[in-house]
Amino acid sequence: MDRATLDKDPSDVARMFDGVAARYDLTNDVLSLGQDRLWRKATIAALGCTPGDRVLDIAAGTGTSSEPLADAGVDVVPADFSLGMLRVGRRRRPDLPFTAADATHLPFAEGSFDAVTMSFGLRNVSDPAAALTEFRRVTRPGGRLVVCEFSRPVNRAFRAAYLGYLMAALPAVARRVSSSPDSYVYLAESIQAWPSQRDLARTVQHAGWKDVEWRNLSGGIVALHRARA
Repeated sequence: MDRATLDKDPSDVARMFDGVAARYDLTNDVLSLGQDRLWRKATIAALGCTPGDRVLDIAAGTGTSSEPLADAGVDVVPADFSLGMLRVGRRRRPDLPFTAADATHLPFAEGSFDAVTMSFGLRNVSDPAAALTEFRRVTRPGGRLVVCEFSRPVNRAFRAAYLGYLMAALPAVARRVSSSPDSYVYLAESIQAWPSQRDLARTVQHAGWKDVEWRNLSGGIVALHRARA
C-alpha cells in the first residue's frame, strides 16, 4: 500500500494499522533502537497524572502507552480507530476499557477528561487541527494536553542522516521484523512530511489550547508538545 493510495484516508490508514497490529510493538522497539521506551516514559512524566485522574490516551494502539498509567492508578481510556490494534490490546490487558474512536469525532462528552495524550498518532489523522480541537472539547478547563510525535532534528547534519535512515534503512529493517513491511514506507514518508516543532505548536494554539510549549527528545527526532485547556 503506497503513500498515494493511503493519502490519510481514514479507512485506509485504519486497515494499514490493522495489518501491522500483531507485531507493532516489537517492530517499533527494533526500528527505534529501544528509544521508544524512553519517549513514552517522558510522555508520562509530562502528563504529571496522579491516581484518580481520568486520561484519554488517543491512538493508544495496543495499549503500550496506557499500561503504565493504569498501573499507577490513573483512570485511563485507551482509544484507537484501528480495530485490529484494539483486539490485540484487549487480549493483552482485558482490564482496560479499550474504545473504538475517531480522533476528529470523539465519542465523549465535553470536559470528560483531566488530560488527553496522543503518542505517534497525530500525523496519521486526516485533519490534525480538527483532532486537536476535539481534544480541547473533551478536556476539562485547566486540563492538560501532551502530544508525543516524530519531529524535525535540530542539527542539520544529523537531520540529513536521520532522513536517510527513514527512507532507506527503516523499510529494509521493517521487512525483517514487521507483519506488513510496506506500511512502513508510508510511515517513513509521513514522518518526513510532518511540520516542525514551532509549526505544530501554532496549530495546537489555534485549536484553543493555552501555554503551548515543546521539548525535543533525541535531538528532535521526537518532540513533546504540552498545553493547557
